[in-house]
Amino acid sequence: MTENVATPKMVKIDTAGIYYRDLNAKLRQLVDEGVEHIELTNVCGQRYIATDLSRPVDIKIYGTPGNDLGAFMNGSRIEVFGNAQDCMANTLNAGEVIIHGHAGDICGMAARGGKIFVRDYVGYRAGIHMKEYQDKKPMMVVGGTGQDFMGEYMAGGVLVVLGLGLKEGETHKANFIGTGIHGGVIYISGAFEPHQLGKEVGVAELDDKDRKILGDLVNEYCAHFDCDAEAILRKPFKKLYPKYLRPYGRLYSY
Repeated sequence: MTENVATPKMVKIDTAGIYYRDLNAKLRQLVDEGVEHIELTNVCGQRYIATDLSRPVDIKIYGTPGNDLGAFMNGSRIEVFGNAQDCMANTLNAGEVIIHGHAGDICGMAARGGKIFVRDYVGYRAGIHMKEYQDKKPMMVVGGTGQDFMGEYMAGGVLVVLGLGLKEGETHKANFIGTGIHGGVIYISGAFEPHQLGKEVGVAELDDKDRKILGDLVNEYCAHFDCDAEAILRKPFKKLYPKYLRPYGRLYSY
């Protein structure tokens, strides 16, 4: 394993040919030793990067990390200059994940805090079962669109779908958007048909509070990816929300 140390607090690792277990063991060791900034190059499918770190650090990744990037992460910041695979930010508790590309399936699954920014599109079931409690509220911004079951079983948090790249009049491709949603909110720009939504989903215009939340997240997205926030916010958005806040409680009512 080759390391080029620029400062005592910053380490660069060329990950070419390094097995994912060995890489993650080295990352844990570096973090325990006090390294604050880590740069990984030639990443190609190594799984679980930034999982089980003892404290928050800043990690820059060049390449394509494997599944479960940042799983269970608690405060670190990951920036990927490339694409991410499945299960990115699985059960994220705190911190930030920024993807300069697209992400695979079930990204943000069960996230309970932190922020996720994906420049392009996502795969199936993005944001599934995101949840919030008191001041813990996960937020995910997707620049493009996603596949079926976006926001499935959401119990809290904010999912923003900007629809960038859709042509005028082109609809989102996803079906079953928000299926089973019982908390949180989805802000979506771009056309969709009623049959593409889960039966639990209500549709509304944004109010001032919604526009403030959306505006802040779009500004952050554009700061990461160097785009025009004002132009994005001029696009029409809809608010998707749960019609029933306790859908499963109704099953046990007497």
